[in-house]
Amino acid sequence: MKWIKEKLNFNLLVGLASLTLAALLPLLLQRTSGGKYNMIVLTYAMIWAVAACSLNLILGFTGQACLAHGALVGIGAYSMAIMVERVGINYWLAFPLTCLLTAFIGFLIGLPSFRTRGPYFAIVTLCFNVIVYATFENWTWLSGGLAGQSFEVPPVLASRTTKYYFVLAFLALTVVVVRQIIKSIVGASFLSILSNESLSEAVGISAFRNKLLSFTVSCFLAGMAGALFATVSGRVDYSITSFLHSFNILVYTLIGGVATIAGPVIGAVGLYYLLDRIKGFGEFRYVGFGVLLILIIIFFPRGLMGGINQLRDWVKEKRSTKVAPQGEVGS
Repeated sequence: MKWIKEKLNFNLLVGLASLTLAALLPLLLQRTSGGKYNMIVLTYAMIWAVAACSLNLILGFTGQACLAHGALVGIGAYSMAIMVERVGINYWLAFPLTCLLTAFIGFLIGLPSFRTRGPYFAIVTLCFNVIVYATFENWTWLSGGLAGQSFEVPPVLASRTTKYYFVLAFLALTVVVVRQIIKSIVGASFLSILSNESLSEAVGISAFRNKLLSFTVSCFLAGMAGALFATVSGRVDYSITSFLHSFNILVYTLIGGVATIAGPVIGAVGLYYLLDRIKGFGEFRYVGFGVLLILIIIFFPRGLMGGINQLRDWVKEKRSTKVAPQGEVGS
């Protein structure tokens, strides 16, 4: 049994179990009265989980707080809808083009922003979000105004169940991509910058290039979340670019656990679904949401997943201290 325990990867097991549960969930929801509605809510929750994972890449692993992911998701959603409806590009070609366009915009933002240090990057991205929101709100030719931009999805993605599995597949792909990046040499460079940027520069690691790379990939994933949002909703309006979405994505990431792989997914899906379940309380639901946020920050400063990892490490330490005396006696 000992060699089996040594081979088991806790995070991998949690991921596989969560993926299996998510895959079986539509079958269970169909047997309930509000199953169709709950499936839609969970589909949107997974889209915001993709956005939270994209923010976690730049915030959790390079330490750069971005407050523009709401705008980036909105740009991705509008790009997808405009390419398909106005330009006439095929949906399956427009999807990757949307991600690349959003990544290119992020690259242009990062070029001047990462020349600075400290909180200036967060300020620049927040200003960018405000500019994008004001542009889409007032430029009705581009955004469609209050009516927004309608979007017709391919027939193969017409049903709720198909959309659910479509978004789930991209969420799983996002988690795998982020994990592989962090496990690679590039991820090691990200973590070294997070730990000590000056020392990383001293040993030859370019903080500017790595932060720019991290932000560009993060924007690519945010654009993918926007394309998924347009696919599921079938219509987008300028409210999707609001900076409030940026703060929501940030909260999802912080509560789930920054610098963890599964944390943003847990935070986004859990909080989005919870807020929808208590929407009958109106604006008062945000009071409870604020109390929950304060409690998690106090008792789980590293987020829910960070707290779980700390608990797992504590259990391992207790077990090792119990096994050590037995080994000494046997020797």
